[in-house]
This record gives sequence, C-alpha cells and structure tokens, in this order.
Amino acid sequence: MAAYGLYTHIRSNRRRSIALLIGLFVLVYVMVFAGALLAEALTVNAPLDYLMRAATYDFVIALPWATGGALIWLLIAYKFHQSIIDAVTGGHEVSRREEPRIYNLLENLCISRGIPMPRLRIAEEAPLNAFATGLNEKQYSITVTRGLIERLDDAEVEAVLGHELTHIRNGDVRMMVIAVIIAGVISFVGELVFRLFFQASFYGGFGRRRGGGGDRRGGGAGIAIVIAIALIVVAWILSVVIRFALSRKREFLADAGAVELTKNPDAMIMALRKIEGRGELPRATSAVMEMCVDNPRSGIADLFATHPPIDARIKALIDYAGGHDPGPLALPGIDAPEMIGRQPAGEAAYGGPWGDAPEQPQAPPGPWGPMPGRDGSASSGPWGSPPDAPAPGPWGPRR
Repeated sequence: MAAYGLYTHIRSNRRRSIALLIGLFVLVYVMVFAGALLAEALTVNAPLDYLMRAATYDFVIALPWATGGALIWLLIAYKFHQSIIDAVTGGHEVSRREEPRIYNLLENLCISRGIPMPRLRIAEEAPLNAFATGLNEKQYSITVTRGLIERLDDAEVEAVLGHELTHIRNGDVRMMVIAVIIAGVISFVGELVFRLFFQASFYGGFGRRRGGGGDRRGGGAGIAIVIAIALIVVAWILSVVIRFALSRKREFLADAGAVELTKNPDAMIMALRKIEGRGELPRATSAVMEMCVDNPRSGIADLFATHPPIDARIKALIDYAGGHDPGPLALPGIDAPEMIGRQPAGEAAYGGPWGDAPEQPQAPPGPWGPMPGRDGSASSGPWGSPPDAPAPGPWGPRR
C-alpha cells in the first residue's frame, strides 16, 4: 500500500496537467472558430466553402484576442480561484487559536513526514466533506466542513486530512484545479456564443445580409450553422469528458496514502462510512464537488462518475491494508428517523460521533425539585439524598 508520494502517479499527473493546459487553448480556438462561422452564416447566404474561408479569416483576426482572453482567465484563476471557491462553499481560513483540535492534527501529520503545511480552512456547512485546493505550495489549502469536524473523531479526521495531503503530494489537486479552469472557460465561451446566436436569430442576423436579393442559389448558411453548433457542442462535451476522464485511481491512492500516514485503516474506513451519502454541499458547483473526499453527484450509469463507489474504496482498503468494515452507518441528526436503528448493533447506544447517549432514567423529584446525585442523576430528598443513602427504618428515615 505504498501510495503516499507515488512517483509514477506524480509524473503522470504532471503530464496530464500540461496536456490539460494545451487542451484548454485548443478547445477555446475551436469555440472561437465556431463563433466566427456562426457570425458569417447569420450575416451572408453564400456557398459553404465561401463561409468556411470567411470564418477562417475572422478566426485568424480573433486569434490573438482569444489567446489573450484565455491567458487572462488563467491569471485570474491562478490568483483568485481560492476566493471563488470560498465564496461558494463558505470556507474561511482558521488559525491554531481558532481551531486547535483540527489545526494540531494537520500540523502533526505534516511534521511526521516533513510536509509543508497547507492552510487550514473551515466551511460552515452541515454536510460531511473535505477538499484540497491550490496550484503550488504557497497556495495549497485543505477545507473541512463543520459537519465533518463535529461528526468524526480525531482518528477519523486525521485520516481525512491524510487523504487530502496525499492529493496535494501526488499532484491531484493542481490537476483538478486546472480541469475546473478549463470547464469555466469553455462554459463561458460556449454560453457567450449561444447567446449571440439566439440574439442574432431573434433580430434576423447580426447585420444586413450580403447575399443580395434573397438569392438562395448555392446557399450554405444552414449547413454552416449546423457545423458551428456541432463544434460548440463537441467542445463543451470534451471539456466535461476531460474532467470525468481524470483517473479515478487518484481516490484509491489518496485513501491508501492516508492509511500510510496514519497507520490506521479502520479510521479511514469509518470516515468513509460516515461521509457516505452525506457530503452534498448545496451551494458548491459540480467542479468543486469533484475535488471532495466523496462526490454524491454520480454520473450517468456511473460512466462519468468522478469518484469510485465507497464500497469499492473500502474493499481496496480491506484487501490491501487490513481493517474492518462496519457497513453503512446511520447518523442521528442527519439521516431520516427511520434509519437511526439500522447501524450495527451497539453503535446506537454511544454518544459522540453517533449522536447523544440515550436518556438516563431520573429519580422522582423531592419537595424542592430534582437535585443531582453523585452519578449525575436526580435523586429525591429535601436537598437530594445521595444514591447510597441508607433505607428508612420503621419510624422514618434514619438520621
């Protein structure tokens, strides 16, 4: 299970990151050409070869602007992607003084392996999840939700932090952020082109048609429009597939890396069981959810799912790292009431991560109300007799 810092995976992620950046510009150029073809087709009714030549001419003129726009987008994303993610998740940076428990767990993990410590952020959300962000060591951050902090014990939180540290070390975080940037660029350009297309269609074109006199002989505008729309759709689909095609092995390796860091496979398994199905961040985009420990938003028939099933991840941990699977858990306060009794026997009776302890029986109140006894329960008597008080005799209480 030597997964932490797996060098072949790290090198592969570096190659993928470069390929993703190249793919970003290719897809942007495809979208720009499709936009130019749409503009020509809506402006003049001419043979298809003429429209293609005109669109190519427009594309060459627009090429420097498209390249500059993509570079500006990358610069904005490089500088401000964390602020944007914080805005949609409610995350904020915390210090040791504000969150000593979580801060110390993360710091101890980093010290134990000589890892530069990323910033720690808390998202004030009830769901159970965590994710890492950043493009370099100065930017790396780990965000955990308030729900995860409250529902997981120290060992389980430590396992989740180890999972995210492994993502950072293996280069998964940088690659995922670049993929998110690509999705943002393509979505923005695609939406812009479609808006221009429908606006032009509604108002009868971008301007006066140059075909002259409504002559339709050899007109290829309709075909050109179909080709342009097809190019836009293909570029958008490719931008989605690029994100979904990122190897799901990264989650298996991050789970294994967490076990290697913490030496506690049971903690990672229990953390996954508690997070399972409870990680949906309501305000987060799909791109942000793809960076989380678990992404409940599954793809079509699991074909485009960004995360392997929890059961498969736990099975891998059991097969290669040992540990025990308690099976699906029901958490009081999160799951439906009818699910509360379905966790493995014995777990419902405990407080802490599984909810509050069952209510203890109370003794009847005395004349002035219930008073606490030595064990915390109420006992009767004028001031609350101790639980080991002697029994009354035949003439009343013994003094």
